[in-house]
Amino acid sequence: MSSNYNFVFIMCDSMDGRLMGCMNHPAMWRATPNLDRLAKSGVLFRNVYANSPLCVPSRASVWSGLYVHKCKAWNNYKGLEEDTPTFMDHLREAGYIIKILGKTDYLSGHHSERARVSAWTRTPNRVLLRPTHAVEAPKIISGNVERVHKRDWRDVDEAISWLRNKAMSLDRPFMLYLGIRAPHPAYVTSEEYLRLIDDSGVEIPPADKWTHPAIEYLKRVWIIRFKMTKESIKLVRKTYFAMISEVDRMVGKVLNCLEDLSLIDHTYIIFTSDHGDHAMEHGLTHKHSMFEPSVRVPLIISGPGLRQGIVVEDLVSLIDLYPTFMDLANIPCTSKLDGHSLLPLLKGKQDQDRPDWVFSEYHGEASATSIFMLRRGPWKYIAYVGMPPQLFNLEDDPWEIEDLSREEKDKVEEMNTLLRSIVDYMKVYKEVEEYNKEAFKLWRRLHKEKGDYEELMARIFSGWNVSDEEVKPWTDEDEKVILEWLNET
Repeated sequence: MSSNYNFVFIMCDSMDGRLMGCMNHPAMWRATPNLDRLAKSGVLFRNVYANSPLCVPSRASVWSGLYVHKCKAWNNYKGLEEDTPTFMDHLREAGYIIKILGKTDYLSGHHSERARVSAWTRTPNRVLLRPTHAVEAPKIISGNVERVHKRDWRDVDEAISWLRNKAMSLDRPFMLYLGIRAPHPAYVTSEEYLRLIDDSGVEIPPADKWTHPAIEYLKRVWIIRFKMTKESIKLVRKTYFAMISEVDRMVGKVLNCLEDLSLIDHTYIIFTSDHGDHAMEHGLTHKHSMFEPSVRVPLIISGPGLRQGIVVEDLVSLIDLYPTFMDLANIPCTSKLDGHSLLPLLKGKQDQDRPDWVFSEYHGEASATSIFMLRRGPWKYIAYVGMPPQLFNLEDDPWEIEDLSREEKDKVEEMNTLLRSIVDYMKVYKEVEEYNKEAFKLWRRLHKEKGDYEELMARIFSGWNVSDEEVKPWTDEDEKVILEWLNET
């Protein structure tokens, strides 16, 4: 029999988990009052990782409770299939009322032509080196404008309306999911939120001492619409921080509603994000890497019977949410899941079964190859198929600019051995490559028949969101690279 407690699960998009007042970030001490009060009423997890630094793979992993290489959510087009069991299905079967609002983004078949094609063609684009993405300069709206991200605010309003008008009359517990799209770029905010950021705490990230080939590729496929000056870097960062403050304001509205309706004592509240955003660390925007700003996410859980005002330092990841939901709801779960319930940590108990590592992987757009990350203790190991690995000591080097893979060969071997015990990453890489070729072949044949193949390829490989004047033609030489990759020359 399930519990009688409700769930409010809020997942935003692209939030670096280090950027909250409760995480002691120097720029954010007055920017996230609502997340900070949620942390005071519950448990703040400080070391939380996405299982993939991209929307669909990360969310597919959360919904299915399986690592990306098991649920085959390879990119923003290839997520879960409709019949895949999810935690929502288990809750519904146990009698929960399910209400889903906002961005979910875990199923196959969505996103732009650019998202799918640029992921499929990562191998030939290492030869072409044509851009596939573009990012605009930050935009600041003057005045005390609260509702910058209007679509998100409409979902927040609908969530509050549902709580007030529907939830109070239910005779069964509910799961309200709210998917907030901010602080996903474009980088847009208003003076209302910008003034909440402590300018003195907005640090300029140090430059990498050596740029890895995969990161060099990532930089090459992005068109950045602003000069890389200290002023512009700081403005991007401050704008992004302010966008997080707007997310905090949205969360506060939901918390206030739960308190007003006296639901707060009967409801588990979970706040997290699907992945992070570089915000100019390593000279990058958006996600797509295993650096901390890209793969580190927030996680706060509060609710009846849980500890309050507690900070957990243990390494956890989003794969742990599914079994946690089942435990909190007191629902037996017969599915074989990859994560471990957080309930022992939420209640201050030891969990002997929990591994002392977390794992993430990436196969999507803007990547030169498949990437696998292992964090254990202070050490982060990143394996790039066909490229050198990276090794960082996050205690000594939180900015990740000192790659120790050449100096710490024993640690590299130790971490790589552990990684290979978790996943046969060469086998996974080959599976992704086979999928990429077959998916692209089908897409290419379809658009050859429609007569818009060359037009789409030209736009995709000019940065996609660019003006017609900026689109560079798709040439015979470009197509030759594609055909050689497909073994069709």
